[in-house]
Amino acid sequence: MARYTMKFGGTSVGSPEAIAQVVEIVKGFLAEGHELAVVVSAMAGVTDMLLESATAAAARDRAKYLAISDVLRQMHSSVIEGLIDSEADRAAIETEMEELLRSHLELCEAVYILGEVTPRISDALVSFGERLSSRVIAAVMRAGALPARQFDSDAFIVTDNQFGDAEPIWDETEARVAGPLRQELDAGLTPIITGFIGATPDGTITTLGRGGSDYSAAIFAAYLDCDELVIWTDVDGVMTTDPRLDERARVLPYVSYQEIGELAFYGAKVLHPKTVQPIINRGVPLRVRNTFNPDHSGTLVGARTQASATVIKAVTGIRDVSMLTVSGRGMLGVPGIAGRTFLASANAGANILMISQSSSEQSFCFTVVDPLAQAVKSAVETELQREIQHNNVDSVDVLSDIVIITVVGSGMRGTPGVAGRVFSLLGENRINVLAIAQGSSECSISFIIAEEDLEKAVGELHSLALETVENDRINGVGSPY
Repeated sequence: MARYTMKFGGTSVGSPEAIAQVVEIVKGFLAEGHELAVVVSAMAGVTDMLLESATAAAARDRAKYLAISDVLRQMHSSVIEGLIDSEADRAAIETEMEELLRSHLELCEAVYILGEVTPRISDALVSFGERLSSRVIAAVMRAGALPARQFDSDAFIVTDNQFGDAEPIWDETEARVAGPLRQELDAGLTPIITGFIGATPDGTITTLGRGGSDYSAAIFAAYLDCDELVIWTDVDGVMTTDPRLDERARVLPYVSYQEIGELAFYGAKVLHPKTVQPIINRGVPLRVRNTFNPDHSGTLVGARTQASATVIKAVTGIRDVSMLTVSGRGMLGVPGIAGRTFLASANAGANILMISQSSSEQSFCFTVVDPLAQAVKSAVETELQREIQHNNVDSVDVLSDIVIITVVGSGMRGTPGVAGRVFSLLGENRINVLAIAQGSSECSISFIIAEEDLEKAVGELHSLALETVENDRINGVGSPY
């Protein structure tokens, strides 16, 4: 018997048919004697609708947010009507649903009066997606004779007040999770828990950032001492590249925590970038599986590095980014310019994706997402105004229509010639590299190229990753577990 935390994403709970499949998966694991804690996202598209309702309310468009409320009712009612036979059970969950929808409209009315959406109110509004889905799914499971009980995760995950991207307060969170939820499991119950949501110590709702249901599931897996965290999604596992860029993409049977962290940060959509943080120290393995193809074993993510014949495991990319370059001959030997630049970028709300600096210290560049590029440029120019006036800094330039390509593989560490092979391949295909970055972990190499070269670059580099997958298959290299 094993203990699992399972997380089902938006597409996995996006329709009555999908939720029926989730119930079958849970039923199968329980029939084998396993203990389960289940974390669920909002139904597909609901979070976007809730954000849209907030925007409409701020714009005093009552008709629009009322219409959105009706759509939310229809989506969840279709699940209730399609999957719960008992009239009494349907009535009970419909009452809960109506109470939540009424609370949602009350918040929209408050925004209507204020004429603005504060981050605090925004978090409260978007939390209704998970609160609705978890209650409906728990009711469906009970209708299927499963021992399910619904819980809101804000009762367990204690966070700071950084609304929209809150960070857990770990000691308090561990104490809350390890006690009550373990008791539920020990009593033979299956908790159905909202993903994405936390609360400040005074009980104010927060969210863990877009995609934060993965993160919250990892928190529960760590503090419940689970044998495995399973992320159920709509693909068979972590792939060697985006299949939309190269149809040869294949599922990786095993990747390390470090590799998945790089892949998640640099554009892979399978996992939230923070997912592995809570489970690394606990040594909890993670598996990515497909809700709609449950017979596939998926991708196992674990602590150990797996040796491979050709070291590169996957290729990923980030579109819609811009590169900012700060340059000037007067920068040589002047301390603090880079630090002030990055602080100004942070104050402009930008997360820096990649940094590259010349050894002469006369220039450095960094990348941010496109929508923030001009705001970051203005913030940096304001911060370095004096240096610009004295010609120590010549300019702050923005280059758009670029992409970040990252090749990932922990086998790069200590393997000579990997970067040379990568850049020789690009050169042979006449792809110009604009900037390069490699961290001290040597788990990945990132570089910037023109957006028009994206598909060609990914295709050529993906061939190296496919060599790894094929050689591992031939040589019988599997999971190190």
